[in-house]
Amino acid sequence: MSMPFLNLRSLRWLRLRLGCVAVVLLGAMAPAQAQAAVRIKEVASVQGVRPNQLVGYGLVVGLDGTGDQTTQTPFTTQSLNAMLQQLGVTIPQGTGMQLKNVASVLVTATLPAFAQPGQPLDVTVSSLGNAKSLRGGTLIGTPLRGADNQIYALAQGNLIVAGAGASAGGSKVQVNHLLAGRIPGGATVERAVGNPLAQGEFLQLDLNSSDFNTAREVAKVINARFGAGTASAMDGRVIRVRMPPTPDQRVSFMADVENLSLEQAAPAAKVIVNARTGSVVMNQAVTLGACAVAHGNLSVSISSTPVVSQPGPLSGGQTTVTERTDIRMQQDGGALVQLPAGTKLTEVVKALNSLGASPADLLAILQAIKAAGALSAEIEVI
Repeated sequence: MSMPFLNLRSLRWLRLRLGCVAVVLLGAMAPAQAQAAVRIKEVASVQGVRPNQLVGYGLVVGLDGTGDQTTQTPFTTQSLNAMLQQLGVTIPQGTGMQLKNVASVLVTATLPAFAQPGQPLDVTVSSLGNAKSLRGGTLIGTPLRGADNQIYALAQGNLIVAGAGASAGGSKVQVNHLLAGRIPGGATVERAVGNPLAQGEFLQLDLNSSDFNTAREVAKVINARFGAGTASAMDGRVIRVRMPPTPDQRVSFMADVENLSLEQAAPAAKVIVNARTGSVVMNQAVTLGACAVAHGNLSVSISSTPVVSQPGPLSGGQTTVTERTDIRMQQDGGALVQLPAGTKLTEVVKALNSLGASPADLLAILQAIKAAGALSAEIEVI
């Protein structure tokens, strides 16, 4: 049987040796094993039972001269004027306020599922303008809105900034970040989000990742526990579940459903490459067809040496310094590795490591093998 032959040296691949880069290979040192049992709560979630992001715009007051410079952040002055008018204070027209103790901020919080009015929320406060520090400030009442532009919480309180700074004589010392802080329990829930457990006869379970086999197994274990017809898989991600009539029964039912165990199917073969960190991760489902890989390294070293040019006496010239560049190129001997059909991940890793492949080398080799039709896996670059 003939095998596709890949010669990477013929591509004139240049690689500068700037240091060692680690290759991360998960599951490469052990043979493929059966998938462990998982619970439904680990592979699926209830539609509608999720946190919601809240955001609001507010003012922080009481700063020690470290607030926004109002000439460069006019929206801080406009916001302060609007707030004072709501409190019954009118600023004369044309008055130029030079504020140093006020800063415009963006307030964010997460509204958890089933949150009820009156419950506290932690909020994060971040500077919007050019304030120097929010340390010691107090957030004035700020409504927090959801994606539907409705107010779900109200935030107010003293900021906790885990940083410190000092400056004197042109020198400055700062520890941590001074332009963002938190207020533990600084917001109060004012509006509750609808409860999906109390709506309709059916509930929808959404798988974390689309997989027909997992959807079938989830419906199967639910029907085996609560009777046929309780759950039905609608597609590769959605499972529709019939709910008991009363809220108390529904809570107990979902507690039992979430803890049901199922055998998870083997994942699809995939190679993940992180171009920023240089890590390469492959799961144990990656296999190769029959192929041969030749790999050789071309190393280039570039050095620069300063050279002084001295003019002759009475020539009127000037002494100049130039650079002399020395370029050296070294071609290492290539290695040929043959991989038989059906090779598992363990053999693939050993073969590529024997070539001394870096993450960039490994990615190029895998892409070339896939282009030749010998790699049965998806390559994803993140």
